[in-house]
Amino acid sequence: MDKFNKYRLTCTLSFGDIYGQIIVWLIVIFISLASALALWSAERQIYALATVGLVLVLSLPFLLFAFVTTLLNHIEISPIDAEQTTATATGNPPRQNPIQATS
Repeated sequence: MDKFNKYRLTCTLSFGDIYGQIIVWLIVIFISLASALALWSAERQIYALATVGLVLVLSLPFLLFAFVTTLLNHIEISPIDAEQTTATATGNPPRQNPIQATS
């Protein structure tokens, strides 16, 4: 377990990193809804619902894969100095200057 105390995990993911993926998926959803409206009639309602369901079922795995790989690409593992490791392991927080109010 001491091996894991020598590294720091940080996530640098921001909303801007996944913004494009969300926009593309929304475009796919709106196109599928437009195709469902085009198929909607008194006789073909089941085809319209099947089209929307098929697009959702087929696009969700790709969306989740894109999110997960983007998240994993933004996880950084960096080594910690020896004195920082002993300070955090003993319960002492690292030395920081306190915040001072300015008037």
